[in-house]
Amino acid sequence: MERLGTGIGWRPEIADAVERMPGIDWVEAVAENVCPGHLPDSLRRLRERGVTVVPHGVSLGLGGADRPDAGRLTALAERAEALGSPLVTEHIAFVRAGGPLTASPHLEAGHLLPVPRTRDALDVLCENVRIAQDALPVPLAVENIAALIGWPGEEMTEGQFLYELADRTGVRLLIDVANLHTNHVNRGEDPSKALAELPLEAIAYVHVAGGFERDGVWHDSHAHPVPRPVLDILTDLASRVSPPGVLLERDENFPAPAELEHELRTIRRALEAGAVERVKAELRAAAGTAPGSRGDALFAAAGGGGRGLLVEAGAARQEGARGVPDGPGTGAVRRGDETGAAEATRGAFGRPHQEEVDGARQRLALAQAALLSALVAGTPVPEGFDRVRIGVQARALAAKRADVVAKVAPELPVILGDGYRTAFLGYAQTHPMTSGYRRDALTFAEYLLSTGRPGDTVARRELREWWLDRSGPAPRSRRPAHRLARATRRVLSRR
Repeated sequence: MERLGTGIGWRPEIADAVERMPGIDWVEAVAENVCPGHLPDSLRRLRERGVTVVPHGVSLGLGGADRPDAGRLTALAERAEALGSPLVTEHIAFVRAGGPLTASPHLEAGHLLPVPRTRDALDVLCENVRIAQDALPVPLAVENIAALIGWPGEEMTEGQFLYELADRTGVRLLIDVANLHTNHVNRGEDPSKALAELPLEAIAYVHVAGGFERDGVWHDSHAHPVPRPVLDILTDLASRVSPPGVLLERDENFPAPAELEHELRTIRRALEAGAVERVKAELRAAAGTAPGSRGDALFAAAGGGGRGLLVEAGAARQEGARGVPDGPGTGAVRRGDETGAAEATRGAFGRPHQEEVDGARQRLALAQAALLSALVAGTPVPEGFDRVRIGVQARALAAKRADVVAKVAPELPVILGDGYRTAFLGYAQTHPMTSGYRRDALTFAEYLLSTGRPGDTVARRELREWWLDRSGPAPRSRRPAHRLARATRRVLSRR
């Protein structure tokens, strides 16, 4: 795995600032927001400067019961090729449920939801990952997600689940340390234990992001500064392995460029602190001593953490660890010698028979459909789930849905004014999302118009015009003069 360095999530709102930031080695772009035939000028300029661009998918749903959609895989492959990317990334999550496997309505979550850490879910996920790997022109890495809720009856920890996934498929891992913190707060999981169980040699890169806590629940918002506990987890990870890349994620509420640059410097310092601890451990191992003895004395004598010591430690590490395998799969790299995803071949040992996977798909499909229906359609909460947490997650999904619809159809909040959010949340209670956000915006407008809303005649007329312009296969008139005339009439009617 090639080393990526330090990067930041590329977003249109901060595109100009990212181009000017010092020390940016690579960027990550949301795959679904990039059109291969019309790359944003900012991304083209970054690529021309030699900055690596990695497409990051959010809608594949590899953790779902259905096999990955061929069209979505093709689209992801096209983006990887258009950007000249060394790899693509996605999430260990499900984002939709229902449909033929359950003979129930198709439902979209509009969000990344956790996969149960069970043998059934692992078997399905492994087959889905293999399907994706076969369809993509570059290696795939998958990300651990943040969760508000936990599945009852889980059979593995997060670290064990990821280890098994990497061992059975050879997939690389994108480790989000902010998500490890989220799961610590929300699910009581120990980040250090998760890191100890991970196949460190499979790590492709690392995500770092901020969030906030409310009523004992951590929300992975990507809209707040990176907190100290997340940086501490990053340091812990860096004390175990040198990650090939680290990336700062920020999706909204963007601060001044200087603040983002400050966060990047803080992330680099956290990595350096971890590297110092890793070198000290390697020197102790080479000297065969315990903490506080000769290894630490060697470190202090070398100047207490100079960068040159990292080079010296490499030789000591290889000498001290020679011939000692440590890691999943055959031919795994030695502990301390990890520099990215292992090149070792991971075979299909223990792969279940196809009929077993098909049965697992059926069971997983029923479980995921029941959970998603409770979250977005108000059906009873499945047995074993925390009802309070299900309520928190359901409200969070509805709020995110309202926010995203406002972004993809910005005219709606303008037309509806302060009543937009209340109207949308009322609509969402009885209208689960069954397609994408643009279709959701149209269905919302249809719902309001069918119930005689909004009450203001002018606003209702504007909403009807908006809906008519977008509900057909093409705008009602492609002639600019006609569209200008309609817009003028709307403006004059407000006077």
